[in-house]
Amino acid sequence: MENDVEIIQINISGEDKPGLTSSLTDILARYDAAILDIGQANIHQTLSMGILFKTDSIRSGDIMKDLLFKAYELGIQIRFKPITAERYEHWVGMQGKNRYIVTMLGRKLTARQIASVTRIVAEQGLNIDSILRLTGRIPLDETTQAPKSCIELSVRGNPHDREGMQSRFLQLSTELGLDISFQLDDMFRRSRRLICFDMDSTLIETEVIDELADRAGVGAEVRAITESAMRGEIDFTESFRRRVAMLKGLDVSVMEDIAAHLPYTEGLDRLMRVLKRLGFRTAILSGGFTYFGNYLRQKYGFDYVYANELEIEDGKLTGRYLGDIVDGRRKAELLRLIAQVENVDIAQTIAVGDGANDLPMLSVAGLGIAFHAKPKVKATAGQSLSTIGLDGILYFLGYKDSYLDDQRFRY
Repeated sequence: MENDVEIIQINISGEDKPGLTSSLTDILARYDAAILDIGQANIHQTLSMGILFKTDSIRSGDIMKDLLFKAYELGIQIRFKPITAERYEHWVGMQGKNRYIVTMLGRKLTARQIASVTRIVAEQGLNIDSILRLTGRIPLDETTQAPKSCIELSVRGNPHDREGMQSRFLQLSTELGLDISFQLDDMFRRSRRLICFDMDSTLIETEVIDELADRAGVGAEVRAITESAMRGEIDFTESFRRRVAMLKGLDVSVMEDIAAHLPYTEGLDRLMRVLKRLGFRTAILSGGFTYFGNYLRQKYGFDYVYANELEIEDGKLTGRYLGDIVDGRRKAELLRLIAQVENVDIAQTIAVGDGANDLPMLSVAGLGIAFHAKPKVKATAGQSLSTIGLDGILYFLGYKDSYLDDQRFRY
């Protein structure tokens, strides 16, 4: 780089007002300065702005003088910092390093939580480029809206020990009551196109087979088998056969009543409304029953439903099922198949589930999310969401409340 070229970084702070950026860049334009980088953030009407520009040494003094006068006129503070050519080239070289997104999500975020997460980030040799709040502005009276808080850190570098970092994030999330997502910030992150859900204890806050068992008078026995299967302690297929057999003789009208009173998971309405407006294809891949999956399909417009079909004779359950069981292996197969049919790259898929039988599809998907899952599932899955409802998935995708609450996302 020639000796008569200077690189200068200016940092501006003060009350934000219309025309401020234009006034400052007009001065740089007047002297034909080349802007190398520019960034701006606004917190509670207070501006923080940085501009990195290149000019020749003859004009640099006049530029800084005019900027100082303009800053005084606007009532803002401005600082100048010369940047060496070597330091600038090093900064340019950092462009090739991996960029990651750390999402912090909870009912509320505290200084202790943020300090703990950013400490781990720093220890891993990662540099924070930017911090963005995704949730809406927080009212002083927190009872006026459902509490929810999310910030997103954009970090650059290569973690020293990614597995160890993920383990510490998991431990921290349990200790401090927040969700922490760590994702590669690549081209697929905001171009997801297919999302597949487990149904029971994911889309709905119950296990339907347990509800049916209660009506059949075998609730305790079936519930114990269900919990053991979801923890991965017994084979899902065998547990399914045993539980279905216990439902023999149950009247089909019981299924109608349960379907009409399903407890839907927090955030499902908002999530489905936004996903459909964004053009996502949606699927239910469930070890539960097609009867209830189709009920959800009619209510929310799911594009695909794959679950288990209960055999019915003379209006009663026979204790048997029809076709192959949708177990963990089958869920993963179905996710791949639907992605092929929809011409969607597997990296553009999302899978959401809570049980051990969901792990195969969570590992296959581009983004696998363990939702309010058992400890074993959370420890194995790439990402987990446990502090709020299903619409928290939208923050993992980088969407802001200010966009999601737009009228265009409402029916």
